[in-house]
Amino acid sequence: MLIGRIGKETLMKNRIHLAAALALVFALVFIMSACGGDSAPSEDTSAEGAVTEDTSGEETPAEDQVDAADGADLQTVTPGKLTIATGDPAWAPWVIDDDPASGEGYESAVAYKVAEYLGFAPEDVVWIRSDFDAAIQPGPKDFDFNLQQYSITEERREVVDFSSPYYKEPLVIITKKDNPFAEATSLAELKGAVFGAASGDIATQFTEEKIGPDKEVQLFENLSDVFASLNSGQIDATIVGLLTGDYVINVEGDQVEDGVILGSVEGSEDATGGLGLLLQKDSPLTLKVTEAVDALHADGTLDELKGNWLSSLDVPVLK
Repeated sequence: MLIGRIGKETLMKNRIHLAAALALVFALVFIMSACGGDSAPSEDTSAEGAVTEDTSGEETPAEDQVDAADGADLQTVTPGKLTIATGDPAWAPWVIDDDPASGEGYESAVAYKVAEYLGFAPEDVVWIRSDFDAAIQPGPKDFDFNLQQYSITEERREVVDFSSPYYKEPLVIITKKDNPFAEATSLAELKGAVFGAASGDIATQFTEEKIGPDKEVQLFENLSDVFASLNSGQIDATIVGLLTGDYVINVEGDQVEDGVILGSVEGSEDATGGLGLLLQKDSPLTLKVTEAVDALHADGTLDELKGNWLSSLDVPVLK
């Protein structure tokens, strides 16, 4: 009986030792697997062929997500509306009868064509007025784009965005027929003249750089004030776009009474970079608006609108 009891006790101890040994083996295997798991990637995660995964479980190429804001999802100031700003007043031939909503005048017509390209019906276009100089200052804008003959310059690009140019024209010098400088045939002959310009207008820069007048350029709030000062004799001359000069002298002569265009400033057409639609800096609409202007160039729409609204006028070039 004693021998049998000892045999059973020995057998029981052996079983316990075996179980303990097996448990130790399994523990070691588990620890080794955990330590080595990070060193063997289960799939290729290189940049080439990378995908993004949505909650539906379908794999979508990453680049497909870039165009999520197209069409009706355009980020405009007022959702579902396109807010366009222009000057106060807005001059012909850019806007006829100071009524941009009519679609008459070159800039008004261009604005509606851009709106159409972006997917906005005419009734979804909202017009507002803005001060010329205030609109090119840094900061948030209350419009989606603004057009009132803004010349594209690198200095302005630092604080606002521009589309590609929708029009290029030379800058011309205008004065009155009875002004002492009315017979000038070169830029050098105008150094003694008193020039005026709208605050923030590129005409100021061109006057200073191309003519270098002896007297400081006088600044005014808008072109209406510039023309009034020209009529009163407060200034001798001013620099404006060719079409504006043609309109205020040859079409609406009461704007500049007995006015005359002396000629264009040499190199001004290319140096200004053309006229562009102005947008807030880093606007989400800049690329789309530029795409619209480029498309209107390519299909001949802008040329057609120029023929409808803009006259051609040959003037001498002043050097």
